[in-house]
Amino acid sequence: MSANPRRALVVIDVQNEYVSGDLPIEYPPIETSLANIGRAIDAARAAGVPVVVVQNFAPADSPLFARGSVGAELHPVVASRERDHYVEKALPSAFAGTDLKAWLAGRGIDTLTVVGYMTHNCDASTVFEATHAGLAVEFLADATGAVPYANEAGTASAEEIHRVFSAVMHTRFAAVVSTDAWLAAVEKCVPLARDNIYASNQRARANRVPA
Repeated sequence: MSANPRRALVVIDVQNEYVSGDLPIEYPPIETSLANIGRAIDAARAAGVPVVVVQNFAPADSPLFARGSVGAELHPVVASRERDHYVEKALPSAFAGTDLKAWLAGRGIDTLTVVGYMTHNCDASTVFEATHAGLAVEFLADATGAVPYANEAGTASAEEIHRVFSAVMHTRFAAVVSTDAWLAAVEKCVPLARDNIYASNQRARANRVPA
């Protein structure tokens, strides 16, 4: 972890599909995450932190994110703001099949801050890959969000998915913090710390209520 982090803010898939389309973010409330995404972008630009906007596209006949559809368009919170780099992708990770890794390396970026959607899919994929690439990662839990799932493997609410993925990421992969905490760290140019697997597990075991 660098004492003076060289950050980039990566804004993942803030597209209409998640707001007014057929895959609405449920937790945290979309109004909360959108407002915090806007705050993060504005603070990044004011502090000289590069902003990378990522947009996902699917084939034109896809039910979600179809190229050319309104749902695939960037939401105005992102579309109306300036950015330093744009990445188009078709897979969950913002690194998969894109120039993101090279672009970050060329600018000496050592810390990636992730906002956008979804916590458990494109966000998590990007966070994991960034960690494996040797980057420090920050995940703004109130500037991201999840949807509920039900399938043969089970059922989980958006809140459960977001909470569990956030806890898992904080143990090893990213410093999971609020937008307010991140804004303070950016202002002071200080790093944010993640936890670790051992300490997280020890706390959970110590907090168990005896049967």
